[in-house]
Amino acid sequence: MQSIETNTDLEVRSLDSICINTSELVHPWWYNFKYLLYGTLFGIILTKSEVISWFRIQEMFRLESFHMYGVIGSAILVGVISVFIIKRFDIKTIYGEKVDLHSTPFNKGQVIGGLCFGFGWALTGACPGPLFAQIGTGATVTIITLLSAISGTWVYGLVREKLPH
Repeated sequence: MQSIETNTDLEVRSLDSICINTSELVHPWWYNFKYLLYGTLFGIILTKSEVISWFRIQEMFRLESFHMYGVIGSAILVGVISVFIIKRFDIKTIYGEKVDLHSTPFNKGQVIGGLCFGFGWALTGACPGPLFAQIGTGATVTIITLLSAISGTWVYGLVREKLPH
């Protein structure tokens, strides 16, 4: 009897939400300046709304203020409405590409990862998006948090295959 070896790695990776919506378009290098502009604008908005403030983040985790919950709740609401509109009207990207929104099955790794993320956020007062804005405002100690986030991502890449997915 012949044993048929199947490559389940392809099937498992197809369930991941990593790089599913990659663009096949190639643009000149200077097209990337728009991302610098959007990133700078996003950093200004984060700074002015005080969501990068370590004190605001600590207030949130101590349940002392609604400010951060209001911002996060608003972002979730905008995201839900946006996804609904994209699905309902079959919205395409600005380059005419189809947007594929794949659902992923729930697994315990999401809970473990969420807890790790939340503990890190509570301890450092920063999540990945605002890190750069915090550094830009002069909170250079946040560079340690940035290097830790990069290291954590690197370690995850090393042990990814052994983690519950």
